Amino acid sequence: MISKIVILGAGKSGVGAAILGKKKGYDVFVSDKKDIDENLKDFLNRQGIQWEAGKHSIEAMKSADFIIKSPGISSDSYIIKKLIHEGKDIISEIEFASRYTSAILIGITGTNGKTTTTMLTYKILKDAGLNVGIAGNIGDSFAFQVAQNNFDYYVLEISSFQLDDICEFVPHISVITNITPDHLDRYDYNFDKYIKSKLKILRNQSEKDFFLFNAEDPVLKKLIERENLKPQQIPLGVRKDLEGVSIDKDQIIIKHKKKKIMINSVQFSLSGRHNLLNAMAASTIGSLLDVSKESIRDSLCHFKGAPHRMEKVLTIQHVEYINDSKATNINATFFAIDSIKGPLVWIVGGVDKGNDYNELLSMVRKKAKAIICLGLDNEKLRNTFESVSEIFIETQSMSEAVKIAYKVSEAKDTVLLSPACASFDLFKNYEDRGNQFKNAVRNL
Repeated sequence: MISKIVILGAGKSGVGAAILGKKKGYDVFVSDKKDIDENLKDFLNRQGIQWEAGKHSIEAMKSADFIIKSPGISSDSYIIKKLIHEGKDIISEIEFASRYTSAILIGITGTNGKTTTTMLTYKILKDAGLNVGIAGNIGDSFAFQVAQNNFDYYVLEISSFQLDDICEFVPHISVITNITPDHLDRYDYNFDKYIKSKLKILRNQSEKDFFLFNAEDPVLKKLIERENLKPQQIPLGVRKDLEGVSIDKDQIIIKHKKKKIMINSVQFSLSGRHNLLNAMAASTIGSLLDVSKESIRDSLCHFKGAPHRMEKVLTIQHVEYINDSKATNINATFFAIDSIKGPLVWIVGGVDKGNDYNELLSMVRKKAKAIICLGLDNEKLRNTFESVSEIFIETQSMSEAVKIAYKVSEAKDTVLLSPACASFDLFKNYEDRGNQFKNAVRNL
């Protein structure tokens, strides 16, 4: 008898799961509460995949052997509660995909830095000649990759939403870059629930596996002390005396099992302490998989960062313009401002996510000569920062914000878009916000 699976959500992960399910002989049914693009409807029809749009039909799901849930659907939604009541097993797309590959999995999560670490790890392994794919919360979905390719390794960027519904998924190497409050609206505004979600990446690891973590992150430090973790722990930090991975005079020093490897990072293409930690994680993964230090060093030198993450746009009249639109929380913006050496013109604002801006106060007071608030509601920002900068201006237009920045900046200043907020008040998403910034700078 053919098993039936129901996939909730016809986004990237849902379609990938549908393709893999069909390939593995399942009867596949895709259900999306929103409308489905006509091209996608045609594609599903050609694949022989049943679908519905604009609704979730419980009756059509009762015969399913299990449910694959899109990470965008909350576990508290009516449809999920109903299906659980019906006794249905609900899993994530990454869980489903992992059941159909024997590849070595590298799972990277964290509040900030996971995309850069994932891309850099992929580059290191790819440059070294390994048969490696990149997937998860970046690029194609994991399930789509498994359906279409036969890689020996997968580097996976994994969000907390994707981890919420894993059962047996197990990476050979896991990384948690950091944990700071984010997406708390999905976790009942309970930081502990968010932390527990991130920790699920370690759930199924054994003594044969590895866990890399930022030893300087206060949340992770506490967790490591109290949790009984099975995988081999490798701490990362900038302290020279750290037993694990550290930095000393531009040398990344990897100490593991009485081995010591030194990798010159002086020509690493990205700036900032946070990016150095990302590079340390990626370098360590390469080292664990027997990539030579020379190859790792070359990959570090030639790496180009992801768009909208401390992305250098242009230098105009000796003023550097940097697009950090992906910085949608306090922690990301903290690292961004910390990496700026000279006077700062800071563009900030958007949809507040329950931020405590006081965490940025001392650094902003020290560095910012001008603050430009870009958002529909700037009250919290105004109350926190208006008195700490000589220039404090509010606007609801990206082009206007950039024009103001141009007028108030001088040679050796940096104009930084690092909003610390979500983008949905004035923009479609953070990519739209970043692209508008880049276009406005180019049109100065």
